[in-house]
Amino acid sequence: MIVRIMGEGQVKVADSHFAELGKLDDELLAEMESGDEVGFRRTLGALLEAVRRLGEPLPDDALEPSELILPAEEASLDEVKEMLSDDGLIPG
Repeated sequence: MIVRIMGEGQVKVADSHFAELGKLDDELLAEMESGDEVGFRRTLGALLEAVRRLGEPLPDDALEPSELILPAEEASLDEVKEMLSDDGLIPG
């Protein structure tokens, strides 16, 4: 799956990693719903780091359709709330 991190670029992540990413997404959603700004910052950073670690960056000149778009690390809680679906940032 091609994942875009806003402001950074695209990363190709194998489907086998989405269980791990989904757990972080669930934590992030719970922290957002409770207004836990500190937890939100920590978990958003962990989610983005996991995508970077588990994925393979695409070249800057590659323009693949992104199947998933994640916010930049400095995104505010309100900005991320606007991006959410009922499932969080990562569907499923």
